[in-house]
Amino acid sequence: MRILLTLCCLLLLATSAFAELPSGNQFTIQAALASGRPTLVDFGARSCIPCKKMAPILEQLEKEYWGRANVIFIDVWKDNKIAVPYRVQMIPTQIFFDAKGKEAGRHIGFMDRQPIIDTFTKLGVK
Repeated sequence: MRILLTLCCLLLLATSAFAELPSGNQFTIQAALASGRPTLVDFGARSCIPCKKMAPILEQLEKEYWGRANVIFIDVWKDNKIAVPYRVQMIPTQIFFDAKGKEAGRHIGFMDRQPIIDTFTKLGVK
């Protein structure tokens, strides 16, 4: 089951590498956390101004870190229940997970490219 979950996530991430970063879901998050790679989950909305400003940064980082780290966008206005287990109260909120799937950091508000790269580096991503 875990292998199937990981393969489905990889397929989803592969198709997103060439288009706008799609909004993920709980399945996407769980597959990324099971992948053995550090993961950034950005909880936001397509119509939120700081979220729109972050979108190209996330899209670029998703491509640059392909195969080394996961970058996932969750549109909480499409599915507001998905944010509850992660205690998201404001958007955008970025949650970083280590390679074991444990929360390793959290940021609320717009987050520029370099702090994201710095966090990935601290999590061992080269």
